[in-house]
Amino acid sequence: MGDARRTNRLIKLTEQLAVQPQASLPLAAMGWGETKAAYRLLGNEAIEPLDILKGHADRSLERAQAHPVVLGLQDTTELDFSSQPGIAGLGRLNYEARQGFYVHPTLLVTPDGQALGVTDAWMWSRKPKDEPDIKESLRWIEGYGRLADLAEQTPGTRFVYVADREGDLRDLLEEAQRRHHAADYLIRARHNRKLADEDDKLWDSVAASSPLGQIEFTLEANGERKARQVRQSLYAQRVTLKRKRKTDSDLSVTIILAQEDNPPEGVEPIVWRLLTNRLIDTLEQAAEQVDWYRRRWLIEIFFRILKTGCRVEKLQLSEIDRLQRALMIYLIIAWRILHVVTLGQQCPDLPCDVVFDPEEWQAAWIVKHRSQPPETTPSLNDMIRIIAGFGGFLGRKSDGQPGPKAIWEGMEKVRHYAVGLEIGKAVFASG
Repeated sequence: MGDARRTNRLIKLTEQLAVQPQASLPLAAMGWGETKAAYRLLGNEAIEPLDILKGHADRSLERAQAHPVVLGLQDTTELDFSSQPGIAGLGRLNYEARQGFYVHPTLLVTPDGQALGVTDAWMWSRKPKDEPDIKESLRWIEGYGRLADLAEQTPGTRFVYVADREGDLRDLLEEAQRRHHAADYLIRARHNRKLADEDDKLWDSVAASSPLGQIEFTLEANGERKARQVRQSLYAQRVTLKRKRKTDSDLSVTIILAQEDNPPEGVEPIVWRLLTNRLIDTLEQAAEQVDWYRRRWLIEIFFRILKTGCRVEKLQLSEIDRLQRALMIYLIIAWRILHVVTLGQQCPDLPCDVVFDPEEWQAAWIVKHRSQPPETTPSLNDMIRIIAGFGGFLGRKSDGQPGPKAIWEGMEKVRHYAVGLEIGKAVFASG
């Protein structure tokens, strides 16, 4: 942050907001003096929003260096502040009456689904329709470039850029080729492009190839569907795309087709067409790419935590710059909640103090069991289930693992319990 006082203020504000991620800024700051200090920090024009994220981004990269492969998930979400028309600098969303701005972060995760952190965020607000505006597709191309930069800084880790159909841009594929695929890419295909020297198109050509084999997995539930088993046949083909201009260089890609076999009656089959720069020759290689693409849903959960868990669209600040500085803090808070969720799923037997401070897990234990905490630190899975119980998770055999909503609501309560425990210790020590 370039100033020790600013850095200390940022750390304190982040801690205050993390304790009550759903609270308003004055309520989280707990006092008018603290509130004014927070507003001064967020209103400081000398601070760029990404300056606030930098410390966390650096730690995220350090965590990434411990893994041979890291996925860089990118997607865009809108932040709607239409209920607060007085905020300066907002732009139109899907139509003029809706006002807000967009954020396009990079979320690093491991192939097995552990969330490592956020390394950057591309933010913009649209101008009125009659005014020239930025080319929004640049967010995908520049996003790949930033991940490629990280890959070049970290030669021991292979980075993979993962995006949904909006990221299917020829300019992005060409940029990756120009940079010698410093970072790999894995993008869901949106365009059925023509192939060089052939009458076929991309999708038709791979569908006519011989299948590599089949895979089976559990498709996670979302707001539109229930969880279910999916069996897919996998196809892969290396192709050269037709040039857009005579001066273009040849552009070769691998397309993977993951086609669901025999979906339930009345259910749309799950079909994914994925583009990658990697050579795919075997079922195992194709299945690995499909598994990696399935991790993309983590960034959707991350956005849900940011909006519903942290309620960033309820922030009451007078200017977009202040909102964007505050958003950087909430990106870090949302990551920590997601980190707890994903680490608990992948490493349930770790001691819980890898994530929770002693005051947090001990307070949770005391409130849950009405007894002194054990000398041996409980497992991460046990503590997550205790904390999620404070957020409404019932913990029945049929309930499976707790979701992010129960965890973030439980964590908010646990931080209050921890404060109470510390106050109680201080009172008894003084008496």
